[in-house]
Amino acid sequence: MLAIFQRRSWLLAAAVAATLCLGACSGFSDRTRGALAAVTPYKVEVVQGNFVSKEQVAALKPGMSRQQVREILGTSLLNDVFHANRWDYVFTIRRQGVEPQERHLTVFFNGELMDRFVGDEMPSEEEFVATLDTRKKTGKVPPLEATEDELKKFAPAKDGKADASASATTVPPLPAAYPPLEAAR
Repeated sequence: MLAIFQRRSWLLAAAVAATLCLGACSGFSDRTRGALAAVTPYKVEVVQGNFVSKEQVAALKPGMSRQQVREILGTSLLNDVFHANRWDYVFTIRRQGVEPQERHLTVFFNGELMDRFVGDEMPSEEEFVATLDTRKKTGKVPPLEATEDELKKFAPAKDGKADASASATTVPPLPAAYPPLEAAR
């Protein structure tokens, strides 16, 4: 009898807790939800597989040996025991603030020589790095050229002698010969 009472009281407590939780959810307004969406927890960056660039794919030619393909693309992520003549290169990346990326490349061999490859359109290394940059762009590019007035600051003295301020920062002359890096045997 005591066991039945304890079980019923536990079920009653669970029902009350569920009701309170559901009631609390209805108290969120759009403003509250917006504030909660702005405060997002850190999400772990997940990078898996081999990144294969457009330049690497362009270097692949039919008739290459397995070793040559491995030198260009690296060791494949998936080596299927049932398909020994096929290497799969899979790359996925998930970062906070960046659209998830997933790319596939499959290389087929005929014996020890590469026969063909199929896969997704690969980005160049420069395009890939640009997609990883999550910093906000200011749109303002600093000037990369020095004006004539700025260059005059660094011009050497005309009489061949450095002024007093430059002599304080001059580098001492290098020795005529350096000692050997390793001791003579």
